[in-house]
Amino acid sequence: MPFDRSIKIAPSILAADFANFGAECAAVEAQGADWVHVDVMDGHFVPNITFGPATCAAIRPHIKGVMDVHLMIAPVDPYIDAFADAGADVITAHLEAGPHIHRTLQAIRGAGAKAGLALNPGTGLGDVGHLLDMVDLVCVMTVNPGFGGQKFLDMSAKIRDLRAMIGDRPIHIEIDGGVTPQTAPLVAKAGADVLVAGSAVFKGGSVADPAPYGANIAAIRAAAEAATGVMA
Repeated sequence: MPFDRSIKIAPSILAADFANFGAECAAVEAQGADWVHVDVMDGHFVPNITFGPATCAAIRPHIKGVMDVHLMIAPVDPYIDAFADAGADVITAHLEAGPHIHRTLQAIRGAGAKAGLALNPGTGLGDVGHLLDMVDLVCVMTVNPGFGGQKFLDMSAKIRDLRAMIGDRPIHIEIDGGVTPQTAPLVAKAGADVLVAGSAVFKGGSVADPAPYGANIAAIRAAAEAATGVMA
């Protein structure tokens, strides 16, 4: 994963066809996705249950690029090795998920994955500065986690402040929740470079007809790049 700040689109398979994950992952990559985002939910930290390490291991052979695993679970630490072994390139844990976030981030890197830190919309940046030298990615949630298809919450001010805190460190800013061609410019202009999108990518398409995936990805990317003035 060479680092750069170009806009990266990471479709969330939470919006894909659950009966056809392998083909869906291959299809969105073929249509221009940069990363594939896997939302892991436990019914405890968030009010929904989705995927586990076995799902990640099953889809990994179908993903040529980055598998970005977002753990919306608590506790996190007992499951880090399992997701790393399943092939996760990035493992992101929530600041709110446990009292020992330093230990969690160390464990993620120790397992060979890039370490991500996620922040709920109501969580400020006060504790983040102490963690920046331990992370490769900070995920700013623009919905309250738990379900796909929610309305976007504008976190532009938080993103701008975070970008200033990061400075020249090689840390991605990821946005998760409600990303569309209409909201992508707001977060990209504020400093985000990885945009997670679920229904906005998968709407209108299928494995049998994946062209809409490509059109949706291109529309989000173009809107974000236009806001930054930097084209890939």
